[in-house]
Amino acid sequence: MARFLPLFPLSMVVFPGEEFRLHIFEPRYKQLINECLADKSSFGIPSVINKHISEVATEVSVLSMDKKYKNGEMDISTIGLKRWQLEEYFPVSEGKLYPGGMLSEMEDDLNSSPDLQSNIFDLLAQLHRTLGITKTLAETAHEIVSFQIGHHIGLSIQQEFELLRIPTEIKRLTYIQQHLQHILPIVTEAERLKSKAKLNGHYKNIAPPEL
Repeated sequence: MARFLPLFPLSMVVFPGEEFRLHIFEPRYKQLINECLADKSSFGIPSVINKHISEVATEVSVLSMDKKYKNGEMDISTIGLKRWQLEEYFPVSEGKLYPGGMLSEMEDDLNSSPDLQSNIFDLLAQLHRTLGITKTLAETAHEIVSFQIGHHIGLSIQQEFELLRIPTEIKRLTYIQQHLQHILPIVTEAERLKSKAKLNGHYKNIAPPEL
């Protein structure tokens, strides 16, 4: 059954479970956030890709008001909740300044795959070693969750949106696995060429071969 949600379209993808901060400055979205704070209600963020509002929105809840400015602008912390299918979009909600839409909840199968998690964990470790990154996205393989690593594996916004649309965790992990398998050789070669380029212009101590 469809329900109405106020909408805040943005040129980004928000994943369920993701915490992020927003600076609110437009009058229409100041109205939206003030109402959400007063009513303890949520809103939806559909991604804007190539100036087109996507058909999937992530429901978002405000965690805290971090700062309010004299002009009404504000800094807030939020968290993504669940995904909704956008059935109808209203550029301006009735009696409001902000957009809205009729949305239906998307089902999700959260069953995971230990084999996929383990393989992705190893691929991420290879990628980080190649790039010299020490930060880890998960301490162990069983902590690998698609939406928690989706912003940290070099996906374009279009690819992130494709990930958001995938209906099951196993299919999302498969998508991530294929992406990492594709980019690892590319990144490895790029880093090799970068290291080689750094040597150009340096004096080289190379012993001549014995003939």
